[in-house]
Amino acid sequence: MQAVWMILSSLLFATMGVCVKYASEYFNSSELVFYRGVLGIIFMAVYARAHGTSLRTRFPAMHAWRSVIGVTSMLAWFYAIAHLPLATAMTLNYMSSVWIAAFLVGGALMLGRSGPKGPKQGPLVLAILASFVGVIMLLRPAIDQDQTFAGLVGLLSGMGAAFAYMQVMAMGRLGEPEIRTVFYFAVGTMLAGALGMLVTGSSSWNWQQALWLPPIGLLASLGQLTMTKAYSMSQNHGATLMVANLQYSGIVFAALYSLVLFGDNIPWMGWAGMALIIVSAIAATMLRARAAPDAPAEEH
Repeated sequence: MQAVWMILSSLLFATMGVCVKYASEYFNSSELVFYRGVLGIIFMAVYARAHGTSLRTRFPAMHAWRSVIGVTSMLAWFYAIAHLPLATAMTLNYMSSVWIAAFLVGGALMLGRSGPKGPKQGPLVLAILASFVGVIMLLRPAIDQDQTFAGLVGLLSGMGAAFAYMQVMAMGRLGEPEIRTVFYFAVGTMLAGALGMLVTGSSSWNWQQALWLPPIGLLASLGQLTMTKAYSMSQNHGATLMVANLQYSGIVFAALYSLVLFGDNIPWMGWAGMALIIVSAIAATMLRARAAPDAPAEEH
């Protein structure tokens, strides 16, 4: 069942990406982030009350920092979705595992922990290098279409997701419930979106276009909750790795949406790059699990 929950979560996140892509034709990224936050607050508040989870926290500063980096990642991801093929934007965002592996390698080298007593660097380095080769292959068609900047922003979204994941991991070790973490992230999302709208402005209200907004918040919240359910049902290390790797099915769903709904033309080199990123991300997930076997779910 944990596999079913994770595949459902990946489908929900990919479907949210579809809604973001349609809504981005009328609303800017700050507006999308704001409305996602508002709907997320309502949904998570009701969910927390139903489960008897208090929203009072002892770590406001940690939640604030997690919101800053998480919202930055989300803004970058929504921008990438608006300006790149959906499958490309999803793949770049799901590179968070590769970035975390890169941080582990860099931290180990800085602290002098490579070698017999530290994590094995060779396999992780190979996974990281393979993934970035995949990025070059994937973004080559985007460069040909003058979408270089959007590709770099997409890479930033994956890096931000990795930083946010590590912050969630730190709060999880302190005993902070994930329901509370997701709620305060929604609060930060709403505030950041509102500040962004002061700079970028807001679109005139159009009820037909606004119909895309509720699904964004609902699908994001359901995607996070089903992902949490999948991880909570994983009783052993092997099952956790299996669930973590199944999240990359979201890239497959996004690719199908790209072909069927948007008619995106991704050449064979782009598909090969996506496959290489998925394989290297799975390898990085498995290798890094040795350093953080009890880590919580990554968010998208």
